[in-house]
Amino acid sequence: MHNPYELYAGLRYTRAKRRNHFISFISMASMLGIAIGVTALITVLSVMNGFERELRTRILGMASHASISAFRGSLEDWPQVADSAMKNSSIEGVAPYIEGEGMVKVGGELSGTLLRGILPEEEVKVSDIGANMKAGSLDSLQPGAYNIILGYELATSLGATLGDHVDLMIPQASVTPAGVLPRFRRFTVTGIFQVGMYEFDRGLVLVHMKDAQALLRLGEGVTGVRLKLFDLFQAPQVARDLAGTLPGMFYVSDWTRSHANFFRAVKTEKMVMFIILSLIVGVAAFNIVSTLVMVVQDKQADIAILRTLGATPRSIMAIFMVQGSIIGIVGTLLGVAGGIALALNVESLVPLLERLMGQQFLSPDVYYISELPSQLEPGDVIRIAGLSLALGLFSTLYPAWRGSRVQPAEALRYE
Repeated sequence: MHNPYELYAGLRYTRAKRRNHFISFISMASMLGIAIGVTALITVLSVMNGFERELRTRILGMASHASISAFRGSLEDWPQVADSAMKNSSIEGVAPYIEGEGMVKVGGELSGTLLRGILPEEEVKVSDIGANMKAGSLDSLQPGAYNIILGYELATSLGATLGDHVDLMIPQASVTPAGVLPRFRRFTVTGIFQVGMYEFDRGLVLVHMKDAQALLRLGEGVTGVRLKLFDLFQAPQVARDLAGTLPGMFYVSDWTRSHANFFRAVKTEKMVMFIILSLIVGVAAFNIVSTLVMVVQDKQADIAILRTLGATPRSIMAIFMVQGSIIGIVGTLLGVAGGIALALNVESLVPLLERLMGQQFLSPDVYYISELPSQLEPGDVIRIAGLSLALGLFSTLYPAWRGSRVQPAEALRYE
């Protein structure tokens, strides 16, 4: 049976000897460097996956997977449009909405806001806001009652609580005997929501659709119809299908258009972070080069003896490639294990660090998300491990080639 002596020799060279502790130390440093780099890559990409998932979930939980609006003006026949849209088997729910801009005032506090008119019984079919009510409920919005639901951050900044009255002003003028005045109406706060995104918690108010129609003088018209899909990634195809099947002139949009730049920026940032952190793995992997070069220099007499016993240059090259590859493999395995463990527990570790340090890392008034989410993707782990192993193997080529070129006579001249 053929004995793979190259493997045994390579394994033996990786063990520390009394006269080459420095080489063993560099080998260990290279191994730990690869492990740290792989751990950092897996953890950072998992956190970025988590951010992307949370942003998509929260944005689309408040926005919509797709929407249909009139080509010009308001959408008058929205029930017929909603019925036509529901014929598409990919659509889970539809709901009409009205959007406009306004300002809310409580006492001396004033803030700009986005006004959204909804039908509470239909809104729950397309958004998650009903499940994120901090106080009150969507059912408190009744036609003609002029009730209003505020975002948590907005209510906090205004000092408003349940039962308080707020004045809502819109940028449309009313002609009165006293002159041209901005249109406003007093509402009663009957609910406060908190979805976890500062953009919505600070800048959105909800009223009943009938109240919004009366305030904006839309009659029976609405801004459009929001759609929720079973699979949000089918939104572009569903939008194209609806644009071709709906009777009349409509504007059909989906979340990939309305938030395209945002999610493209997230993907670009993820790719850049992958490249930057890969340099850590690269630096650690190329430390293998210096390690093996010193090993080759230290083992020239051993190489010469093996050559005189009949070892081929290819076998000598294989010995040093085995030694370098073991460093890369062990470092990669340690890094993968550490990265997976850290990625799966980062959501628990960060709050612990925040409590120990007494400060919040992600302030909600600065960042979209105030927690550090994580989503481990097997594809990322495989790609990172493959990159690390490839760099480790590539780093062994030159030193191993140098070892295979050692001439026995030259190496044994001074022995």
